Amino acid sequence: MKTNYSNKLMYIGAGCGVVLFAIFGLLPGSYLGGIMGLNVAGIFFGLPVSSSLLSRLIVAASMVIGVMVSGIMFVTAFSIIGWLIGTIADAVTAHKKELVSTHK
Repeated sequence: MKTNYSNKLMYIGAGCGVVLFAIFGLLPGSYLGGIMGLNVAGIFFGLPVSSSLLSRLIVAASMVIGVMVSGIMFVTAFSIIGWLIGTIADAVTAHKKELVSTHK
């Protein structure tokens, strides 16, 4: 099976995205999701939000959604960047292979 730089660098970019998400995206995603959950619970139940089960579930679900959105953003962005760099590398190497084959 022929592999090219674009696929390899896309996977490397996805791995870098996961690592950077774990370092820089996990806590802010949880924090921003929790703030959104508090705002939603405040709209439904009034402010200050009581510690009832439903308001806690809303905050917890929004924290999970915030973490998932943050992770998707990191992994997708770095995968696209890796794929673009790999596509450029494929184009450059294909052009070099054409030049080498025409000079023989």
